[in-house]
Amino acid sequence: MSRPPLPPFTRETAIQKVRLAEDGWNSRDPAKVALAYTVDTVWRNRVEFPRGRAEVEAFLTRKWNHELEYRLIKELWAFTGNRIAVRYAYEYHDDSGQWFRAYGNENWEFAEDGLMENRFSSINEHPITEAERKFRWPLGRRPDDHPGLSDLGL
Repeated sequence: MSRPPLPPFTRETAIQKVRLAEDGWNSRDPAKVALAYTVDTVWRNRVEFPRGRAEVEAFLTRKWNHELEYRLIKELWAFTGNRIAVRYAYEYHDDSGQWFRAYGNENWEFAEDGLMENRFSSINEHPITEAERKFRWPLGRRPDDHPGLSDLGL
């Protein structure tokens, strides 16, 4: 299975890869998202360390069962060869209705087939009010005309 664009990345293909990842995560479909990673992928996400697609899918299922109305924006930070660094922010609310905005950075490393082998993520979040929300598109893919992180001052 191949997952274009493939490394080595150009600026254009790195931006495309970042947007495809954002679109996948905004689907909130753990099985679909897990297919973007190698069968033996290695992750670090806060204090969790999923290994392999099955653990990634289980992690994402737990995540999106807790992080309701999840909306994410990713932005390319840097790239070289088979690696991409991104920064991102996402908003969600918990089952009590409290909204949060999370900010993070990810380092990605890809196999030759374009599947992600390694994902290392650092995340901070804080509560926000409903009025402070900036990500208000309908659930699913962020519309092309919706501002990105830099445009939003994030």
